[in-house]
Amino acid sequence: MADNHPQKKKFLNYIIKLWLLWAIMLGIVIIIFYGIIAEWFGTMPTFEELENPKSNLASEVFSSDGELLGTYFIENRSNISYREISPNLINALLSIEDIRFEKHSGIDERALMRVIYGVLTGNHKGGGSTITQQLAKNLYPRGERLTKSQLVIRKFQEWITALKLERYYSKEEIIAMYLNTITYGHNTYGIKSATTSFFDCSPDSLNIQQAALMAGVVNKPTRYSPISNPERAIVRRNLVLKQMNKYGFISMPDYDSISKLPLGVSKYSMRDHNQGLATYAREYLRGELKKWCNTHYKPDGSEYNLYKDGLKIYTTIDSRMQRYAEEAVREHLSLELQPAFYNHWKGQKNAPFDFEDDEAEESIERIMLQSIKRSERYRRMRITGTPMDSILLSFSIPTEMRIFSWNGSIDTIMTPLDSISYYKYILQAGLLSMESRTGFVRAMVGGIDYQYFKFDHAIQGKRQVGSTFKPFLYTLAMQEGEYSPCYKVSNISYSVELDDGTYWTPRNSGKERIGEEVTLKWALANSNNWISAHLISLFSAQSVRQMARKMGVTSDIPAVPSIALGTPDLSLYEMVGAMNTFANKGVYVKPTFITTIEDKNGNLLERFVPEKTEAMSEVTAYKMLKLMEGVVESGTGNRLQWKYGFQNPIAGKTGTTQNQSDGWFMGITPDLTTGIWVGAEDRSVHFRTISLGQGANMALPIWALYMIKVYADPSLGISMGEFDKPMRDVMIEFDCEKYDRKYKNSSLDQQGADEF
Repeated sequence: MADNHPQKKKFLNYIIKLWLLWAIMLGIVIIIFYGIIAEWFGTMPTFEELENPKSNLASEVFSSDGELLGTYFIENRSNISYREISPNLINALLSIEDIRFEKHSGIDERALMRVIYGVLTGNHKGGGSTITQQLAKNLYPRGERLTKSQLVIRKFQEWITALKLERYYSKEEIIAMYLNTITYGHNTYGIKSATTSFFDCSPDSLNIQQAALMAGVVNKPTRYSPISNPERAIVRRNLVLKQMNKYGFISMPDYDSISKLPLGVSKYSMRDHNQGLATYAREYLRGELKKWCNTHYKPDGSEYNLYKDGLKIYTTIDSRMQRYAEEAVREHLSLELQPAFYNHWKGQKNAPFDFEDDEAEESIERIMLQSIKRSERYRRMRITGTPMDSILLSFSIPTEMRIFSWNGSIDTIMTPLDSISYYKYILQAGLLSMESRTGFVRAMVGGIDYQYFKFDHAIQGKRQVGSTFKPFLYTLAMQEGEYSPCYKVSNISYSVELDDGTYWTPRNSGKERIGEEVTLKWALANSNNWISAHLISLFSAQSVRQMARKMGVTSDIPAVPSIALGTPDLSLYEMVGAMNTFANKGVYVKPTFITTIEDKNGNLLERFVPEKTEAMSEVTAYKMLKLMEGVVESGTGNRLQWKYGFQNPIAGKTGTTQNQSDGWFMGITPDLTTGIWVGAEDRSVHFRTISLGQGANMALPIWALYMIKVYADPSLGISMGEFDKPMRDVMIEFDCEKYDRKYKNSSLDQQGADEF
């Protein structure tokens, strides 16, 4: 009798468990079909909520040729459709997560029974959640920590949501939604973001081993991270491969060979705003798009959110031209100009600051203190209330830091003050290239490395423009004075009377043709200051300023005669837009960065049309183009021909400011207007000789390198032809070469020119 008692007890427990299992299954059926749980424990997601889950979608920025330039996000997530997913990934996912996905209706009864059996017997053999259930959980996360009873209720809610998903969506749509909602770790959300970060490819191009890794990571992104835990990641990937072999997606030989391969994440990179193409343009657009969002509203009346609403921004930037522009800046500065600058200042007292000895110490201390106060370290310490003397002391304590170099980032130890001194040597650059007719900005470089230098020298920065301002003055002479490029003026010193009765008399270091009659074309080509003084005395500073306004310049321009030599501080953005007016037949077109904005579903929200204003006659614009061709043919820009081999029509203008602090070049072709600025952060840091510091040496080579690449790419369709002539005949002599032939081989460019 005693022997039978344990057996009876065991049998009784078995019967109880069976009844408990039956009760659970009955409860599930009731819950599923009658939705009692929804009545008792809160509302369930509606169809509209299923259609529009509250997940944060990154807004995407695309180039004009379809390349993804970057994203703005809280969660770096971008949705894709099923057709954009590699079949390898689908097979891998089904193998490891839900092999009966195609057969069940949201809840896999066999898997559920397996889980219940494991709970009752203690013999666990895997989870029971289907892909659809996991999607329900991802769409409506549990959030706060739940009690056991709340967790059970939430699990039932997820089951009901899974059934709704299966009812309203196809299997393909559910797979895509699932892959879009997964977190893969390392600030990647959704399969598109993950494949871009880990493999630098799109989801549709994943091979078998990559797909197996991605399918395996979703279980525990941190534990199986191929970056942080590569050993575990390989084991997990190979488990997925084994499952793929088990279910017939790959053969055993395939498994044997693929399982031995490395993870293949050598191209991994954290996708952030410091990396990729057009970093400065993307940051500029961020500000513009935030303004747009603040004035545009969704159907529910709320403002658009750049970081959550998954906007699709289509820009005018051409990724190929952008890449060529960034390469051109890097090539000239890293290989030529920066090494020349270091060599130029090697062993010099007070380097790289150009101050007289009696003022050097005080001036340098002032500049360094200003730089300290602009630093992030100073800002943080001031916020915490650190005394000023303690802050200054901290800048003299060696610390670990990573600094910029043209050969890559350098991990080093130095004092913050020494790092400031180090950066004072670094030359910066800006480039803006726009399409002449449309106003579309095809390339923009705001600096040499956005990770280290956030200041934008293309749009945000304003520097003295030097002789690149002279075309405004010459335009006035062509338009109002009806002069022609071959109009002759005596090359003598001119003085302009000021309001106080004194006279302004600019110097002109060039010794060529003093006292002779010279053409305006020759004068502009050689940046002759005397002729500029003569012209502004005829047409007034106010009139020049008004002409600049018509051509899109909005910055302050003092109405003083010295503007004829380029004293105003203007942005590269303003200068390129203004100079483009000549190529666009006298019509100013505002440089444009965005063509359209769409919502996350591809619905058009706004189409942008460039602003246009007639600034001058078509004839005047053509005169200026022919006038500025002289700069390249025989003037300060002629190294484009003798050094870089350009023979096509190019209208240009170099510019060099006081003490060679800023070097400029504006280059105009029939299809593109491109401007370059080069200089240091502080104007007191510069070359000490005009031969090295002139715009023809600092900025022009970047234009040449950029355009060589552009012309070499036939897919861009950039013309090397002539400028369009005005519709009506222009009975003007543009070829002044007969008069100036003996001066064409002048050594002006090689020796340097005082252009300011």
